[in-house]
Amino acid sequence: MMTLHELRAAFEAGEIDTVLVAAPDMQSRLMGKRFHAAHFLESGYQETHCCNYLLATDMEMMTVEGYASTSWEKGYGDYVMKPDLATLRRLPWLPGTALVLCDLLDHHTHEEVAVSPRAILKRQVARAREMGYVAKAATELEFFIFEQSYEALRDGGADLLTPISGYNEDYHLFQTSKEEPLMRALRNGLYGAGIPVENSKGEAEAGQAEINIRYDEMLSTADFHVITKQATKEIAHGLGKSVTFMAKYDHRRAGSSSHVHQSLWSLDGAPAFLDRGGEYGMSALMRQYMAGQLAHAGEITALLAPYVNSYKRFCVGMFAPTKAVWSLDNRTAGFRVCGDGTKAVRVECRIGGADLNPYLACAGLLAAGLAGIEGGMELEAEMRGDSYQNAQAREIPKTLRHAADLLEGSAMLRAAFGDDVVDHYTRAARWEIEEHDRVVTDWERRRLLERG
Repeated sequence: MMTLHELRAAFEAGEIDTVLVAAPDMQSRLMGKRFHAAHFLESGYQETHCCNYLLATDMEMMTVEGYASTSWEKGYGDYVMKPDLATLRRLPWLPGTALVLCDLLDHHTHEEVAVSPRAILKRQVARAREMGYVAKAATELEFFIFEQSYEALRDGGADLLTPISGYNEDYHLFQTSKEEPLMRALRNGLYGAGIPVENSKGEAEAGQAEINIRYDEMLSTADFHVITKQATKEIAHGLGKSVTFMAKYDHRRAGSSSHVHQSLWSLDGAPAFLDRGGEYGMSALMRQYMAGQLAHAGEITALLAPYVNSYKRFCVGMFAPTKAVWSLDNRTAGFRVCGDGTKAVRVECRIGGADLNPYLACAGLLAAGLAGIEGGMELEAEMRGDSYQNAQAREIPKTLRHAADLLEGSAMLRAAFGDDVVDHYTRAARWEIEEHDRVVTDWERRRLLERG
């Protein structure tokens, strides 16, 4: 991490010449500009501008119709990018480069843009603090590593994806030794950028890895998450490899998740989820928080699984949940209680894939949990055993179409986020569905071209 004074000293010493000024978009990509450090230090640290279409485009950067916040009719004006200097840091994997994250502000009022992912999470974090709690979280981020570069895949090699491992490498130290040029550079790069990386490990599929960042306040966790994704792609690209954070890149293989661990703490640092006399050490507050998440699980699923592809991950026997139930240390459940009986007692939401936007996912989970507290909700009985086989258990929505309907109709999220935010992200989900519905897939051609 760096202060503005330290950046100036690094610039004058010839160590830093470029500052990335970035804001996360709806897809959690970092969008922005590369500043010469001299100009950033002169005035760029105060603000810069970007086109407001950055919060109204799809993955292809198409100008999608149907958003109230901006459109061709409104002229696609500017947002102010306001650097949050508390996020200023070196990026060791990019020579001479620093990064700062920005909040997006209305060009005229200078108020935070309501549909900005970072602003959405900040409002829920503030809501928790007003109730007397600090929201903390960690995301476990999984991804696949491939031997081919992005350029090779883009030039027609996508059907020849070669995972860096030939077999399941879950906790496998020999196989992950082969990946160390990438993973060591990633761990050390993140650490050098002020991100408290804990470890990496092989995951439960050929070529699948996981990176874990230390538990922290929820906004910091989301910031760490988006920088980690960017670092992983950039470091892999520099080594001639590629990675994907798709929730499901191949129907024959396990998907990639981003489990979200959460808890509330008092403003003076006490674990508010802990009651050593309660079941599994869970306080009444934790039980209400979890009850809220279970009650509203369907409504927040589109924030945890934002693409049509996301729902291919929810299948029996591959460690992705299909039921929105809770259980103690049970990886078949959508919500798992971890750290029972200790100050680290917490709830792990296992629904989200590696394709989630961490700001939206954390905001949705926090809003649901706080609704449970405010409503004094009672936690349902624990689901024990194999939840995959429990036909009566509450199901996770099976499609983005269903999840979008539940998002749109959520009174809880409309109260927490505002109608404009819910309508905005419902439109994003429906556009993904519209685009998917019109495209002819390779599967259809293989199945029907000759035999149909």
